[in-house]
Amino acid sequence: MTAISSIHGRRVWDSRGAPTVEVEIHLDDGTSARAIAPAGASRGAREAIDLRDGGATLRGKDVQSALANVNGPIARALIGRDVTDQSGADAAMLALDRTPHKEVLGGNATVATSLAVLHAAAASARKPLWRFVADQYGTTPSLPLPEIQIFGGGAHAGRRVDIQDFMIMVPGARDFDEVMEITNEVYFAAGDIMAQKGKLAGVADEGGWWPSFDSNEEALETLVAAIEKAGEVPGDRVVISLDIAASEFGKQGAYRLALEDRKMDSGALIDMLGGWLDAYPIASIEDPVGEDDPEGMIEFTRRFGSRVQIIGDDYLVTNAQLVDEAAANGACNAVLIKVNQAGTVSESLSTFRAAQSHGWGAIVSARSGETEDTSISHLSTGLGGGQLKVGSFTRSERMAKWNECLRIQDILGRDAFVKGTALADTWWGAKQKEMA
Repeated sequence: MTAISSIHGRRVWDSRGAPTVEVEIHLDDGTSARAIAPAGASRGAREAIDLRDGGATLRGKDVQSALANVNGPIARALIGRDVTDQSGADAAMLALDRTPHKEVLGGNATVATSLAVLHAAAASARKPLWRFVADQYGTTPSLPLPEIQIFGGGAHAGRRVDIQDFMIMVPGARDFDEVMEITNEVYFAAGDIMAQKGKLAGVADEGGWWPSFDSNEEALETLVAAIEKAGEVPGDRVVISLDIAASEFGKQGAYRLALEDRKMDSGALIDMLGGWLDAYPIASIEDPVGEDDPEGMIEFTRRFGSRVQIIGDDYLVTNAQLVDEAAANGACNAVLIKVNQAGTVSESLSTFRAAQSHGWGAIVSARSGETEDTSISHLSTGLGGGQLKVGSFTRSERMAKWNECLRIQDILGRDAFVKGTALADTWWGAKQKEMA
């Protein structure tokens, strides 16, 4: 047994300049490792809560109370434990905090600790994290298909457009490196088009362009134009992915698109998005309706689930029970896996397995408030999850994760890239079968 000998929490800073929690773990064999908690701007009501101090200091966002929990009760519960017993370490933290959303310890304290335990176990085994995860959980590692933001909106860009993420995926790429190359061309083509039209307001939270569009659909038109300017045929090697994040502009089935001063009910929103699916090469769509609109999600999935990937984020908050319920009700066909949304590695893995049991897609995801931590690149690869959502193609906290995948590709080989496998059940997959 390799035991945990010490745990230390420290305050570090995320990509928005906000304080966050880093946890460093030392083992009795001399090994050490660390991990950092990210933070989201668009947050599901049922996800784990970041514990913040409140008050005037650092706009109320300081994390001294969360650090005190790491260095106090969490350390006391985990020191002496076998570092390879991930589920035991996570269960020990959960026993300290019986609240549904980690209100006592703080999800930022638990996720940084849980990830640090995983890193320390891998370091002690002298294995890269992706390989340790694959060996530990009996999975086949593979390089995931990236989902990369071109335009940021919603909570990521001052709500200048209502839709949160306008992204691309490159399922037709030969390998991970070619995904990066094509994305580079599309990203900068989009910036050129926006600058020429006076539509470029800056860069959003996750590194995508901050747009100044007159309508939400103008973003889709511009994205198609950028794909074409990059020398690609929209819907061929490159497809569009959207994160609607409808909970940010809707409640109980009533929605308002502020950019267009347009109010609609759930049915009208579904019709609008259905029109977009008909008009643009969209292969994946996330949170098309609000987290409190289950009837709307069921209806959206009924109408479009055989054509596109429908991801639950705020709707499912990396919760295995919610995935099971959604699958039983016919809502969604994929889930976003955010480790800090659940609060521990073990809970996230339970959600991943629940998705697999229903034949769903599972997309390991970053948050808008990110760091140099590359855990999710390793988790997605080690689990063979198939898809990875990190943000855009700029800003070092994003590029660190894409670059880590390129390093892993050098070890696993280019053939380990999943290509378009993740979209096999969408219209894009059907198109490839017809062409074969």
